[in-house]
Amino acid sequence: MSKKHVILTGDRPTGKLHIGHYVGSLKNRVALQNTGDYDTYIMIADMQALTDNARDPEKIRHSLLQVALDYLAVGIDPAKSTILVQSQIPALNELTMAYLNLVSVSRLNRNPTVKTEIKQKAFGESVPAGFFIYPVSQAADITAFKADTVPVGEDQEPMLEQTREIVRSFNNIYQQEILVEPEGYFPPKGQGRIPGLDGNAKMSKSLDNAIYLGDSADTIQKKVMSMYTDPEHVHIEDPGHIEGNTVFTYLDIFAEDRDHVEELKAQYQHGGLGDVKIKRYLNEVLQAKLQPIRERREAFAADEGAVYDILKQGSEKANQVAAQTLHEVRHAIGIDYFG
Repeated sequence: MSKKHVILTGDRPTGKLHIGHYVGSLKNRVALQNTGDYDTYIMIADMQALTDNARDPEKIRHSLLQVALDYLAVGIDPAKSTILVQSQIPALNELTMAYLNLVSVSRLNRNPTVKTEIKQKAFGESVPAGFFIYPVSQAADITAFKADTVPVGEDQEPMLEQTREIVRSFNNIYQQEILVEPEGYFPPKGQGRIPGLDGNAKMSKSLDNAIYLGDSADTIQKKVMSMYTDPEHVHIEDPGHIEGNTVFTYLDIFAEDRDHVEELKAQYQHGGLGDVKIKRYLNEVLQAKLQPIRERREAFAADEGAVYDILKQGSEKANQVAAQTLHEVRHAIGIDYFG
């Protein structure tokens, strides 16, 4: 029997997850989990979230449960995937320290993903050190479980490349093939990120332009009816544009009746179709998609203790795996002085 591939993926607990997370990663995780071809570790990265939220720890504590509920609601099965909490795996901290000695400050400065996120968060010269070394911490997360497959968005490829550099450096310096180089598993082209309700290029909690997996039916309807469409489509009889029209972007992603969507596009471009009608159709599509997810979420939320038990059991299992990797790393470096 061939050895299973190993997946490591996860999210920062800084709030509930939205349909952008579902399209970009959660749907893929469920599909991969259900193939039976992978040992899957899904991490709630609370320590990483604290790197830029250290002064608001309650936000992280509250969001931990919210993210876990979203995982379970979309179909992540604790019998098939190990759901773990980053802070409960002490080996990750020591692995991070070991890897930091293999990475220069100038190399971290060149990481385009980190540079972009530092700019987005407007840190200026006050970048938290923990945030700055995030690529190294991520390398510890991935290598602790010897993951060879990491489902991420395309913008995270520079982070994976830095992990591969660390793996190669470690294995070369200590002359042992202990760590595994990971490869990214990316969503189909153009499906890894969906725009926000306001037409912004990215759906984001911080921009308040998201539909959340746990949103009520009324909330979803209100958000859909307020969505950005085509500012030049003033009157129903005016020809409209579908490029950059967020409603049609969502229909392309979520609607199953492709023929109907194409008919709506043609009518909208010709003129004679109003924004309200296409928004009502999108609302129907999203309600059908999100209602079962919301109902499962509510069922799990009724027993929070059981959810925390799932996280505890997953973290305990993951802790054993990471501790074994740390043992091998210590032995390779030669710092297991006392056996």
